[in-house]
Amino acid sequence: MKNSAEVRLLVIFLAFLILAPPALDAHEPVYARKGMVVAQEPLAADVGVDVLKSGGNAVDAAVAVGFALAVTYPYAGNIGGGGFMLIRMADGRTTFIDFREKAPRKATHDMYLDASGNVTKDSLLGWRAAGVPGTVRGLELASKKYGRKPWFDLLQPAIALASSGFPISYAQMRSFRTNAELLSQFPESKRIFLKGGALYDWNENFQQLDLRRTLERIAGSGASDFYEGETAHILAREMEKNGGLITLDDLREYQAVERKPLEGDYKGYHIITSPPPSSGGVGILQMLAMLDGTGYEKSRAGSATAYHYLAEVMRRFYADRNEYLGDPDFVKNPISALVDPAYIRSRRGSIDPLLATPSDLINPGLPARTAEGSDTTHYSIADAEGNVVAVTYTLNAGYGSKVTVPGLGFLLNDEMDDFAAKPGTSNLFGLVQGEANSIAPGRRPLSSMVPTIVLKDSKPFLALGAPGVP
Repeated sequence: MKNSAEVRLLVIFLAFLILAPPALDAHEPVYARKGMVVAQEPLAADVGVDVLKSGGNAVDAAVAVGFALAVTYPYAGNIGGGGFMLIRMADGRTTFIDFREKAPRKATHDMYLDASGNVTKDSLLGWRAAGVPGTVRGLELASKKYGRKPWFDLLQPAIALASSGFPISYAQMRSFRTNAELLSQFPESKRIFLKGGALYDWNENFQQLDLRRTLERIAGSGASDFYEGETAHILAREMEKNGGLITLDDLREYQAVERKPLEGDYKGYHIITSPPPSSGGVGILQMLAMLDGTGYEKSRAGSATAYHYLAEVMRRFYADRNEYLGDPDFVKNPISALVDPAYIRSRRGSIDPLLATPSDLINPGLPARTAEGSDTTHYSIADAEGNVVAVTYTLNAGYGSKVTVPGLGFLLNDEMDDFAAKPGTSNLFGLVQGEANSIAPGRRPLSSMVPTIVLKDSKPFLALGAPGVP
């Protein structure tokens, strides 16, 4: 890119893609010489800064922030959900840690359809909505392989926040009250987050002693407690008692995995982004390639022309996403074909520079193939050495399934709604998905979360990610 206007267009495009509005009236930027932690909740961000100050690297800080958010930002911070971590180390190594939830063994293709074939609310609310959580495994994998501080130490700030409590912000008070009707349907959620129905007031101290004990066990025994130890046994027992699907075998078998990030270039910038089961990474590469050559960047940022082209390339990508992409352990994702220059030219050529194309007229564009065997939170961290980490993790909807596990103090995700409960029918977020993302035991649901790192002249330039549709 040649000027600041073009840089701004790229940032706005990426912000729209990862489902957060661009900050057109942004405050003054924050500067730091030796590192930075950007998170959605300030107490958790402070935890990350303290880890950097004490000699930890960006991965150490990311692990500590992840656990702290589980305490201070229950709307989306979690140990009962899952997500993605993108890492770019100072020596140039890159990796993507996939700790997305999995469908339990008992999951079936049509498990959320009633006798008439209609989608029920069970994928969104209650015990049956939860996939096997991945956060604790993912953070442990990152810590063991890329961090340097002791695991026990990284959990202490979260334990202290859960034990001593912290003053509830005005925003958190409003969030609890807005979600009170759904949270109150589950006794533990009502007791912990709604003060037994009395409701918390602004600046009132908020303690979570059950969660403290869970975090203490994880600090002492590692992820094995969550997946095989006391925490696992309590979770499996409560699942069985309440009609949930997750068993002790599901927990024992869960593993976070490392995947190779997707990479591409755009106008002098190198983009490192998320592979499937994130759909967003291939989306970034495909859509930037479609935009390149349209001349859209000649319009000012925020102009009608710029937004027109952004909308048109997004329409075309989502038609492809819904047809072709899914868990790479189950579906062959045609990534090379989706970013092939000839295919990109064809898709770009279908854009009318003046008129919007109705979405229902846009079909997936690859040749037919044979069958193949907001509520989220993001944080970005950079350290003095040049290591950069971008993490997006989620419970899916705000407060997930609204279920808090008795005796454990954490909320469960409702990530099963990210599958196509009924292929061709929209989910919570209005997304229509295909058979490639249908429910199957052990499958990870497709995600739009897309932590991304952008380099300029081989040095970190942007670390991106956002809350929004998972």
